[in-house]
Amino acid sequence: MSTPNSLHQFIVGELHFALRTYLQNRDCYVFVAPFDVFFSESDQYVMPDHIVQPDLSVVCSKDQIVKNGCQGAPTLIVEVLSPSTALKDFNEKFNLYQKFGVQEYWIADPGNRTVHVYALQDGLYQVRELYTEQDTVKSILFKDFEISLNRLFSLQT
Repeated sequence: MSTPNSLHQFIVGELHFALRTYLQNRDCYVFVAPFDVFFSESDQYVMPDHIVQPDLSVVCSKDQIVKNGCQGAPTLIVEVLSPSTALKDFNEKFNLYQKFGVQEYWIADPGNRTVHVYALQDGLYQVRELYTEQDTVKSILFKDFEISLNRLFSLQT
């Protein structure tokens, strides 16, 4: 049985590889934590209101990328749950990402072997998909991006 930490790292690695491969010839960039994302109510990033470090951030506007991170909402954020972050990822970060306009938000839950996919519609996460073990997770924004959950959770016994 792998430790939660190695499992977390494996899932982040699999998603990173799949996203990098998919986005290879597109104008989007994938970043792995630790990578700071700055949210600001006023579009002033000298003193941002919130700084988060998502597990994975896909940024499709090169202008947002600065030396120390990303200013404003990435296009897609993926969080891989661990017992200590579960509530934060489902509540706090969910509300934060929705408020600041993260177009698509994935929550991978190794404990339940599920992936939740949320997409903004009229400023709210109204599109909600839940994928379970035998499913292939599909992105809402990136129409032909998908990854099998069996592959994602293959390290678990």
